Amino acid sequence: MTDHKTRMLNAYRGIYSDFFPVAPEFWLYYPAKILGVGMIELQREIPHWKAMRETALKFNAETWCVSGAAANNPHISYAGGEFKKIGEGRYRSSSIVKYGGLALESSVIFDEHEPCWRETYPVKTQQELKIFMEAELAGDVEFDFGCAKTAWEQSGGDLLVEFGLGGAFFDFISDAMGFEEAIMYFMSDNDKILEEWSEKYTARSIRLLHEAAERTNYEAVFIGCGASCNSLLGPTLWRKWDKPYLKAVTNEAHSAGLLVHSHNHGKIMETVSDLAEIGFDCVCPFEREPGDVIGFEGLKKARQALGGKVTFNGNVATVATLINGAPEDVRREVREIKEAFSGTPRLIIGTGDQVGRETPEENIYAMIDEGRK
Repeated sequence: MTDHKTRMLNAYRGIYSDFFPVAPEFWLYYPAKILGVGMIELQREIPHWKAMRETALKFNAETWCVSGAAANNPHISYAGGEFKKIGEGRYRSSSIVKYGGLALESSVIFDEHEPCWRETYPVKTQQELKIFMEAELAGDVEFDFGCAKTAWEQSGGDLLVEFGLGGAFFDFISDAMGFEEAIMYFMSDNDKILEEWSEKYTARSIRLLHEAAERTNYEAVFIGCGASCNSLLGPTLWRKWDKPYLKAVTNEAHSAGLLVHSHNHGKIMETVSDLAEIGFDCVCPFEREPGDVIGFEGLKKARQALGGKVTFNGNVATVATLINGAPEDVRREVREIKEAFSGTPRLIIGTGDQVGRETPEENIYAMIDEGRK
């Protein structure tokens, strides 16, 4: 029998397995529930791949997760911080990091019941952004693949661990200064400096993926999605700034023998043909509402736009169906997905993003069972 990891990789490559992979995106809420730990312990003390592996084994399901390299940057140094309780089950993690001598402060909120979120961002001014980018994109950064190697080696065939490249170019900027400030910066007269930074960011990502190909055994790389999606960034800015980056990185990954998995939240139909043009091997999660891949007709349109070149992963509704529906509702959506993609191996039956902790186990089991019929 084919193992879980191989089923995923076969789907990425357009090869049939013994049955379609069924890969709920467990991610954080459900692993915390299965392991019986709070969200703070899960995110700060337990390697993500371990938590995902335990959850996948419980349900005998396929799934994927991400591990990456640590950057050793001589231009950036930690200058202090604290982890302080600010309420019942809630903590603030603050840090001061020096970028070329400039100390930048930021903070993250950790909550016992919810995934952590950014409270404040390190970059507050345009001058700080220039200093930040100069340090981050320096050419003498070295990468440490120790944790990534451990994740790949110890996960075995139980799940697919992908090498994380981070987000696209806009996400890199918004992670430094916040979404609203980043949008304003991209909409202002800053094209010249943005083009320079985009070239350097692309070059850094390409160097990272080639080093990953040479120094690890990873089969696939992952490109995430924070704000770089239709629902937030919009297709115009995305095509101008992120599509060229994604195309260049995907081409280089393929030249290095690596598959590429892209994650896109929210509404996606306006740019599905762009994703096929970029050459991704797999895209997820093709959400139903509030996304726009809805029902059998929506699935058929997505398949047509992908052109048989990209593996479709996702679409079982995480709230309306998995949380609020009955097992037969789950089975109906799975059958709909399988019918829309009949006759092609380029299908992974996944969820429209993260599985909520409120999801009844019987609904997860129904999704897996119906997917494998």
